[in-house]
Amino acid sequence: MLKNLYDNVSVLKGVGPKKAEALAELDINTIYDLLTYYPFRYDDFKVKNLSDIVDQEKVTLKGKIAADPVVNYFGRRRNLLNARLLVGNDIVRVTFFNQPWLKKQMTVGEEVLIYGRFDKNKASLTGIKILSSTEGNEMNPIYPVNKHIRQKTIRDLVKLAFDEYKDSIEDIIPADIRDKYKLESQLQVIHDMHFPKTTKDAMLARRTAKFAEFFLFQMRLQSLKSEEQKDAGISIKDDTHSVEKFMGELPFQLTDAQKRVVNDILGDLKSDRQMNRLLQGDVGSGKTIVAALAILFCINGGYQAALMAPTEILAEQHANKLANLFAGTRVNVALLTGDTKAAAKKELLPRIANGEINLVIGTHTLFQDNVEYANLGLAIIDEQHRFGVNQRAKLRQKNDGTNVLAMTATPIPRTLAITSYGEMDISIIDELPAGRQPVQTAWIKEKQFDSSVDFIKQRLKSGEQIYVVTPLVEESEAVDMKNAVNIFENFKSIFEPEFKVGLLHGKMKDDEKNEVMTKFENNEYQILVSTTVIEVGVDVSNATMMIVFNADHFGLAQLHQLRGRVGRGDKKSYCLLISDPKTETGVKRMNVMVDSNDGFVISQKDLELRGPGDIMGKAQSGLPEFKIGDPVADLTMLSIAQQEAIQIVSQDDWKNITSYSKLYKYVQQKNNKKMFD
Repeated sequence: MLKNLYDNVSVLKGVGPKKAEALAELDINTIYDLLTYYPFRYDDFKVKNLSDIVDQEKVTLKGKIAADPVVNYFGRRRNLLNARLLVGNDIVRVTFFNQPWLKKQMTVGEEVLIYGRFDKNKASLTGIKILSSTEGNEMNPIYPVNKHIRQKTIRDLVKLAFDEYKDSIEDIIPADIRDKYKLESQLQVIHDMHFPKTTKDAMLARRTAKFAEFFLFQMRLQSLKSEEQKDAGISIKDDTHSVEKFMGELPFQLTDAQKRVVNDILGDLKSDRQMNRLLQGDVGSGKTIVAALAILFCINGGYQAALMAPTEILAEQHANKLANLFAGTRVNVALLTGDTKAAAKKELLPRIANGEINLVIGTHTLFQDNVEYANLGLAIIDEQHRFGVNQRAKLRQKNDGTNVLAMTATPIPRTLAITSYGEMDISIIDELPAGRQPVQTAWIKEKQFDSSVDFIKQRLKSGEQIYVVTPLVEESEAVDMKNAVNIFENFKSIFEPEFKVGLLHGKMKDDEKNEVMTKFENNEYQILVSTTVIEVGVDVSNATMMIVFNADHFGLAQLHQLRGRVGRGDKKSYCLLISDPKTETGVKRMNVMVDSNDGFVISQKDLELRGPGDIMGKAQSGLPEFKIGDPVADLTMLSIAQQEAIQIVSQDDWKNITSYSKLYKYVQQKNNKKMFD
């Protein structure tokens, strides 16, 4: 009888409760987890001939000890063990640092295996370890470990599990895909990843292991997406004539990209499946008007719409903009935030519940239990990565089949889109409206700031306004960064009384923030010193300059968001990055910002320079940590794996097709856990 690969790892001899707990910290819970816990590199212990060795290569030499080893001491804790090794007809000088006990393992005339780094010019070997006869002539796997689990423990357990369970290892990837991409069997992969005879064996096994990891992840993702899409959605049957008429009356033309995206969204709203679409577009690409057209279509079809924003400032801005846009239509707009007074809320809630108010704009207040909707047909989530999964789900659950449109102004590299948002349909606005000018960006060192004051004053004297952004609110002894309070005082001393300076930061109360922002919008403040609270959505068309202190402390995508706060009118706009980066990566990031205004290029560079977890935040990104595959370096393989998974899941009743039975069993077993746990 075959054993079950999903047995708990504690069934193995020597794995008690403490060891099982330590293994669980490495995400090893089952035999399958252990067998697919692959090494990240190998030490090649195969013996080489001296003539085949490259200078400074780590190698194993086999030879006889030619003379008694000598230990020389330098101080209390430093010593050198010197020996002579006869390799064929050549003498190699071997040196071990601070390992005097190895002298006992070196007897004149005896054969030994020594692993170390070879210096070809000096014909010498800096020893690392003396190998046993069983270690010699093999590839030694090196695994990720923690302080509770040693390398030897992993190796021994893998060997034990493989010996006991190898007959139960089956191919999960269908045969046609294995043949198509010349993939190895699962048994071969597991064997050659842990016990390769040659470097080539290990490389071929790793190729298949990468594809398998990407493919099985995508199968889980696409299976979940398929299940979600079976939920009956609210089908909105309004014709598109009213939307086309409204578009024709706008004072501007939609770009081709906007028109394409509007068609995607209206197609979803008309269908009988629940929409789950991500609208992605660079800053200033015109996502708001696309959302407005979706709202109009929904309301004309007899349903309500809700738009949830991450901050009260942005929610209020959306409410004002959409109220003006929809003036003269049947759209009845209300703003509902945590700042809404109790009396106003008491008057609004019944009107939302009976459908009199058909467009509700607000913050997380929109999904609270006391907010009821008559017939919510469309939920729009702006800057959706600012909300947790549960928050988004609560809004979606306000009505059976509510269509969801998530929006983000953070251009997402294809890698992240495939892995983090693979369960959503994605529409991209990849074209800026006509007349939108790129923001001219410069990077200077902090000591050069004084030379830019005259240019700043020129902008202000022309009637323009300026943002100044800093990472901290108050001075910190631990971090040497410019802070908002100090910069506020400094700018006041330089620019007042001719120009007024305002201060905005996250420690202020909401009504104080709103007051400062309103004054800036009304040009009562010409300079606004702020933390990143203004990063998203704030729209003041008269603001033409963004100054960022300590710019190297921000991610590239965040800097691009900040830069997107200017250049929203018809005037030439500027971004001044002030930074003294201490690393080569910091310098590269500043140069990327100067060289490009393309958010997709910038976000890809950010991904390459910082990694996915840092860009989106571990809690928000949803990006899985692949064990073998690199979603950046292996993007082509990841894309192919996704397409193969989509093709399988799109087949009717794929789970009952015999050739997919093992694959379906795997997906079901894994999807009983959280997708990204």
